[in-house]
Amino acid sequence: MGKFMSDIEIRPRSLGTHDGSFHADEVTACALLLLFNKIDRDKIVRTRAEEELAACEYVCDVGGIYDAKIKRFDHHQSNYDGSFSSAGMILKHLKDEGTIDEKLYHFINRSLVMGVDAIDNGKGTPMVGHCSFSSVIANFGPARHDAESFAFTEAFFQALDFTFGHLRRLIERYHYIQECRGKIKQEMDKKETVMVFEESMPWIESFFDLGGDRHPAQFIIMPAGTQWKLRGIPPSYDKRMQVRIPMPKEWAGLIDQELKEKSGIAGAVFCHKGRFISIWETKEDAFKALDYIRGKK
Repeated sequence: MGKFMSDIEIRPRSLGTHDGSFHADEVTACALLLLFNKIDRDKIVRTRAEEELAACEYVCDVGGIYDAKIKRFDHHQSNYDGSFSSAGMILKHLKDEGTIDEKLYHFINRSLVMGVDAIDNGKGTPMVGHCSFSSVIANFGPARHDAESFAFTEAFFQALDFTFGHLRRLIERYHYIQECRGKIKQEMDKKETVMVFEESMPWIESFFDLGGDRHPAQFIIMPAGTQWKLRGIPPSYDKRMQVRIPMPKEWAGLIDQELKEKSGIAGAVFCHKGRFISIWETKEDAFKALDYIRGKK
């Protein structure tokens, strides 16, 4: 077992990671294991002592070994040249052992872990003014580098609880997306240029997962609270802030009376200056807006 001692009794549901300052990768790795009920929070040990680490069922981000069979997940050793940090290693392990399926793996990876891996491995740098998840977790740490060890440990568990909650909400969103998938497909199967829904729901992930890149839809009409939205459909998931057909130039950034006058629609509420979405009082108003756009073509 390399640096880990094979004659030490393993504590079930325990995890070891390094002490001192912490980063988003081991915090995320720990949160994933907690969320999927693989470890207990009170059995997380922060140390670099080999004997203590050897007694842990899981070891993340320390120890110099990547071997999922013995639940060791470090990426700092010179003989590892992959793209994972400990977060990506743990996420892959959960997939490989069947705890999560391929679809949930890709959702969590694309929503969070891929970015954590890239930043921790020095392959990604947030642009100025953009606060990454890794930056948020780093900000949980004590401001002073000479803080006492207990302060780092206390901060680590605060960051862990935050990350646990963030992941839990992400997964709740994923399950809601899957719940709505059938309704999205049913509307897509009509092959119309506008998709109409009687309830608000997440649609964009399922739309493109179901072949939306090749679908003829140009717009979507859907409730937005007590109002209705007319939204242009993007050309692809990666270009979500673009649309196949934008709202009219003369509507851009207009609200209430100005938009009512410009569109001639009494139920006008708002048109985003980016021209990808507009809001209307009723579904009928949204269809009037659609007719206006079609008449301009």
